[in-house]
Amino acid sequence: MSAIGSADPEVRVSTGKLRGRMEDGVAVFRGVPFACPPVGALRLATPVPAEPWDGVRGAGAFGPLPPQSRLLGGSAADGADGDWLTVNVWSPDLGAARLPVMVWIHGGGYMSGWSGDPVFDGRVLARDGVIVVTFNYRVSAEGFGHFQGAPANRGLLDQVTALRWVRGNIAAFGGDPDRVTVFGESAGAGSIAALMAMPQAAGLFRRAIAQSVPGLFFSAELAADIAGAVAGELGLPPRAGELARLSPERLSDAGDAVADKMDGCPQWGRAAYVRTPFAPVVDGEVLPEVPWRSPADGAARDVELIAGHTRDEYRLFMAIGGDTGQITAERAATALRELAPDPEAYRAAYLGAGEERLYELVHSDWLFRMPSVRLAEVHQRHGGRAHLYELTWPAPGMGGDALGACHGLGLPLTFGNLTAGAAGLLLGQDPPPAAAELSARVRAAWIAFATTGDPGWPAYEPQDRHTWVIDTEPGIRAYPEETSRELWAGHAFTALPLRARP
Repeated sequence: MSAIGSADPEVRVSTGKLRGRMEDGVAVFRGVPFACPPVGALRLATPVPAEPWDGVRGAGAFGPLPPQSRLLGGSAADGADGDWLTVNVWSPDLGAARLPVMVWIHGGGYMSGWSGDPVFDGRVLARDGVIVVTFNYRVSAEGFGHFQGAPANRGLLDQVTALRWVRGNIAAFGGDPDRVTVFGESAGAGSIAALMAMPQAAGLFRRAIAQSVPGLFFSAELAADIAGAVAGELGLPPRAGELARLSPERLSDAGDAVADKMDGCPQWGRAAYVRTPFAPVVDGEVLPEVPWRSPADGAARDVELIAGHTRDEYRLFMAIGGDTGQITAERAATALRELAPDPEAYRAAYLGAGEERLYELVHSDWLFRMPSVRLAEVHQRHGGRAHLYELTWPAPGMGGDALGACHGLGLPLTFGNLTAGAAGLLLGQDPPPAAAELSARVRAAWIAFATTGDPGWPAYEPQDRHTWVIDTEPGIRAYPEETSRELWAGHAFTALPLRARP
């Protein structure tokens, strides 16, 4: 291991020697394989740990994007050899002993995403005294298509393999393998919720920060029916052996074609309504049950949890889709009918809310807000410690009021990269001083939690429902969205079923 001040820091991991870079006083190692390329005989298969290499491997560049959907702005995979399963590490001190470790799981609707997104650069967080890790996992049909002859939830199995790599190698970077915190947003938070329910992930992390947890989990029957439609786009049966002969791009594009047609498939129910063809599959083996039905013995109760959401989750999707100011009474009624536990109770509880407000509320609640709160509640009920937050600071991007405290706003605040990548959409090209101040507070809370388990506000419990409300002046109060919480109190978040065909 070279000294932290050297120009090209080197470390030795279980598979060989790595040469990274020094950037702003942080040692950075990018594109390190944690699994063999999932191509050829390993296509649509359980991930296999990476093989050793000879000599010193350069670790200066991110690994390529995995195959992914183009619908959400993703690009085609750029790794012809399939070397997508790579990990990146930012260390403030290679010679340190047992620094806390924060492992980021990116979102992207289980259809797209990449650990090399500039918003996820770990230098700002690492300079505050933690090891930061990001990694790629298979998404879209490659990672979550429920095909015959293929293991379920390959994307989640990739995540488990990456976490095993962290456990076995992070000490070489100055990290503590017994003090690992996973953190993620959107599909990354949904992945964390799934990992907390997966036997294979037990013991791989001590703490978890789940930001905007989606409620989307599929039954095996629903996932298999959608997978059959994906294969049908290619003129093939939904068998992994035959699909694996096609290029990954063709398979991902077939998934996109199905997503485009989902509104004509009522048998897929809510998955069709939100046009989401892929999600974690409750297959009974890799993922035994949805996270909101934790086993009675509280298998994940030793994991300390932060869960939370933004106040105006769905407003981002409305703005991007051009729906702001365009929601009719008919569309609001359809949304309430498809998503709300009781449409009339919703209208009564939010008396005076216009049709667009009701539309936004029920989407925010069903997709992110109530699953996030329920995760904290269930974890607490089974003996775990959970902390709850809500981000209410309005995003200044897109002219000020359009976005509110929308989905994704926590990303630049979490990493402190306020002008990188898509952060400009949320914060504007010249973020106000309040953004930097709030980011510093969020980062301090997350790092304190990763270091000690105490983020700086009381744990959630059913009496006072203590919640950290993140705004210009953050404070602790009872959960602010109690009206919605009561509306959903009797609703069971289960795996979405396959409905009878009309």
